[in-house]
Amino acid sequence: MVLSASLIAAACTGGDVPPTASGAQGRATEDIDPEAGIMNLDHLIFIVQENRSFDHYFGSFPGADGIPVDENGDPTVCSQDPVLGECVPPYRTNELVNAGGPHNLAASVASVNDGAMDGFIEAADGRPCIRRRNVAECGAIYGPVGQPDIMAFHDQSTIPNYWAYATEYLLQDAMFAPTDSWTLPAHLYLVSGWSARCTDPTDAFTCSTDLELGDLFDELIWYEHPTLFGWTDITWLLHQQDVSWAYYAGGVLCRRPQDSREDCEREGPARPQNPLTGFADVIETGQLDNIKPHEDFFDAVRSDTLPSVSWIVPGRGGQSEHPGTGAPVTRGQAYVTKLINAVMRSPAWNRTAIFLTWDDWGGFYDHVEPPRVDEAGYGLRVPGMLISPWADRDLDIDHRTLSFDAYLKLIEDRFLDGQRLDGENGGRPDPRPTTREDVDILSDLSGEFDFSQDPIPPLILDPWPLGKP
Repeated sequence: MVLSASLIAAACTGGDVPPTASGAQGRATEDIDPEAGIMNLDHLIFIVQENRSFDHYFGSFPGADGIPVDENGDPTVCSQDPVLGECVPPYRTNELVNAGGPHNLAASVASVNDGAMDGFIEAADGRPCIRRRNVAECGAIYGPVGQPDIMAFHDQSTIPNYWAYATEYLLQDAMFAPTDSWTLPAHLYLVSGWSARCTDPTDAFTCSTDLELGDLFDELIWYEHPTLFGWTDITWLLHQQDVSWAYYAGGVLCRRPQDSREDCEREGPARPQNPLTGFADVIETGQLDNIKPHEDFFDAVRSDTLPSVSWIVPGRGGQSEHPGTGAPVTRGQAYVTKLINAVMRSPAWNRTAIFLTWDDWGGFYDHVEPPRVDEAGYGLRVPGMLISPWADRDLDIDHRTLSFDAYLKLIEDRFLDGQRLDGENGGRPDPRPTTREDVDILSDLSGEFDFSQDPIPPLILDPWPLGKP
């Protein structure tokens, strides 16, 4: 798909953009074997941001299953507003700082409202700036009829880089968060296909499904690695088959003497975004050193030593796009752009697939009812995209049902001979209720690639196309 003139301008200007992508084509494409499919990929990278729904970021993206509108372009959907006493529609926003709403299990149930998809504002009714629509006190977080920005949606005018990636590579408009809850359960599913509580974390068979885990969050302590999660995560299988991996979390990891509490609060990852430190198998196999700061990711890209599998989660300072922090969405977009630019400039680009997503809906409106696969979910839709030279140009938008479980499935199919986190887990059993990678409705990410096409070139973007805040 051809980029518009405005997006090309955003890609080619800006103070933070180094010169050309000189190394991006450094690894030749002549040895790409179309018949080998995903086996052509040496690196899978998963960038996971925070708390945005699909409609909130891509509800007006051409061709996507976005916000339904009538012949005049006006939304035909709405959410009940207990303050205004009416069902209020979504609206386009230019505000870069958003408030959003609650995003826990109760809020998910209330928002979905048995499939009516109209309870998003009511789910946030206890929040002061929902009960009191006061711009002077709460900021410009309200729409044209006074509705909270739970109903707001962005477009390319406020998040141009994300729309550029979606235009040039491949957008996923049926990517559902893995569960009906918040960051910690979502990240547990990201790396293990389950969210549970264990009465004895050294015994996997004391673990049972839990989607709240609020008190457990307090036990993810800086400088310590208490064993909290007894079931098996994907790194166990990677370790068994000697597949390299790294989990890049924040500017500092808060586990070294020089990492002060102030450094942790300013640059470290939010604790629920870094759950691998609490997995028994990671501790038992001595893999804690695979959890690294962001600077190590850039070093690995520069030295062409990226691991086979990388997860990247944001640190503090507004990188995450979490609503309610007072940070503009452009700060998170800049952070993500710098990560992607680095890969695109490197020799790894032609053998890499980058997947970008957001861990939950952040309280923002979405009109699609999530499908059910087991007692835990799926959750509400989140944005997702594939950024790779081999993203299928004929596909443009993948409308098939996906969740974070599809990431695990791709890792397993590419690097683990199809071994699943199936309860047996290659010799480390657990009582998980579902092999999430094998549920019938989950699609296969391998269908998003075309290794017979001419590779899509790197799209080097200005991290700050709208200027630095």
